[in-house]
Amino acid sequence: MSIARRDPAKRNAPAGDGVVIAAPGSFFGRRKGHKLRLHQANLIEHLLPRLALDVAAASPADLAALFEPPAGDIRLEIGFGGGEHLVAEARAFPDTGFIGCEPYVNGMAKILSQIEALGIGNIRLFAGDAAELLAWAPPQSLHCIELIHPDPWPKRRHWKRRFVQDATVAAMARVLKPDGEFRCVSDIDDYCAWTLAHLARAPDFLWIAQRADDWRLPWADYTMTRYGRKAEREGRRATYLRFRKLGSG
Repeated sequence: MSIARRDPAKRNAPAGDGVVIAAPGSFFGRRKGHKLRLHQANLIEHLLPRLALDVAAASPADLAALFEPPAGDIRLEIGFGGGEHLVAEARAFPDTGFIGCEPYVNGMAKILSQIEALGIGNIRLFAGDAAELLAWAPPQSLHCIELIHPDPWPKRRHWKRRFVQDATVAAMARVLKPDGEFRCVSDIDDYCAWTLAHLARAPDFLWIAQRADDWRLPWADYTMTRYGRKAEREGRRATYLRFRKLGSG
């Protein structure tokens, strides 16, 4: 799955090379996997601090100021996994500023390698809980929020760990601009139904779907992730959900 989770009991656990990416929050599960290669560890130590957002500090009045030159629209991807979708979007829209949220150390190392190799300048990163990032961001500061193949937490007792909750939907409504979008992709029918139910009762969002292909097919210029290709090979069809932020606030 593309979204990383964190075990609160291990929130200060070092990565494979003793590198620590720590932030309090509500993600669950592993934060590290394979031991980082030396160059990856160097990127975590030296490149990440230059790109990382500090949510302990006051947020800027305009998130465009996080980028040089200042960006136009600002988009957020929550749980970017290996980073292929985020990197493709950043390269396709060089005037847009992209923020990637991923607590999983190996995923962060992978995207840093791509940022360095491709000379990408319009990505900023947050190695922590997306709920913290949403609380930190200024009101009406984001053009789009994307959640690509999140962990479905299929067991009922774990549903509280799913990213889509009434509280996070309200948090997204606060930071999205009017007519901004929340986009969610999942190949798990139950998670799609869960997402639709939560967004349907949210007064600030409208599901953008007029025909079946609007949710059966990806939106224009969508970059398929490795997990998405694997799901297709295994016969699992993804659903592509888009919700528009309503109103003026």
